[in-house]
Amino acid sequence: MPRYRIIIEYDGEPFVGWQIQAAGASVQGELKNAIARFCGEEVTVRGAGRTDAGVHARGQVAHFDLTRDWDPFRVTEALNFHLKPAPIAVLDCAAVSGEFDARFSAVKRHYLYRVLSRRAPAALDRGRVWRVAQKLDPTAMHEAAQALVGHHDFTTFRAAGCQALSPVKTLDRLDVTVVGDEIHITASARSFLHNQVRSMVGCLKLVGEGHWRPERMREALDARDRKACGLVAPAHGLCLTRVDYPPDAC
Repeated sequence: MPRYRIIIEYDGEPFVGWQIQAAGASVQGELKNAIARFCGEEVTVRGAGRTDAGVHARGQVAHFDLTRDWDPFRVTEALNFHLKPAPIAVLDCAAVSGEFDARFSAVKRHYLYRVLSRRAPAALDRGRVWRVAQKLDPTAMHEAAQALVGHHDFTTFRAAGCQALSPVKTLDRLDVTVVGDEIHITASARSFLHNQVRSMVGCLKLVGEGHWRPERMREALDARDRKACGLVAPAHGLCLTRVDYPPDAC
C-alpha cells in the first residue's frame, strides 16, 4: 500500500490534543475525516508527537497508507480543502517507503516555548505566548536550564499520568534566548515525557522571577519527585516546531 508523509501546522486551541479521544475534536480525527472525504478511505493517521490540548505545531509530521497511488500535490490540495474550517494546514506531502514511521523513525523533536515578559497583555499573539507581567532574568534562566541537559531521570518533570515506560531521557538542548519582549525556550530531544517541556518551563519561570536560585533546578532534577516541580506552564505557549529523520528515512 502506498504510504504518505505529511508535514502539518495547526492551532491547538480548539482541540483536545493530537490524539483522537472519546469526546472533543482532535487534530488526528480531523485529518482522518478529511482523508475519508477526499478518497473514501478510513485510515489511521499516525503522528510524530502526541501534543496536548492547546499545544500548537508548525512542523508536526504524520503518515498514513492509501490503497492507490495519488500525486502528493493532489493529496495536499485535497486535504487542505476538506480540512476547512479547522485551523489545520498540510504544508507538504510526499510518498515514502512503507518502512517509514512518523513516530518511530524520528531521531529528534524540537519545541519552542514563548514567554512574553511585559506588563501589557498580548494582543496580536494572544493564545500563542505565556504573558508574564514581571520582568524575568533570562541569564539566570539559561544557567538553570543547563542543569537539565544530558541523560537524566526526569521524574520531577513528568506528568503523574505519563505512560512512558521509563522516566530516563536524553535532553540534547534547552536554551533560553531573548527576542524583543519575548523569552524563547527551545528544547530538543529524541523524545519527551508527558508535560516535560511545560514542567521545565514552569520551573525556569520561577528562576527568572527570582523565586528559585539557578542551583535549585539541579536539586529539583535530583529529587526525582514530582512534588519538587514548581509549576506547569500553560499549553498555549508551546509549539512543536520540527521533527528530524535520518536522510534515508523519507
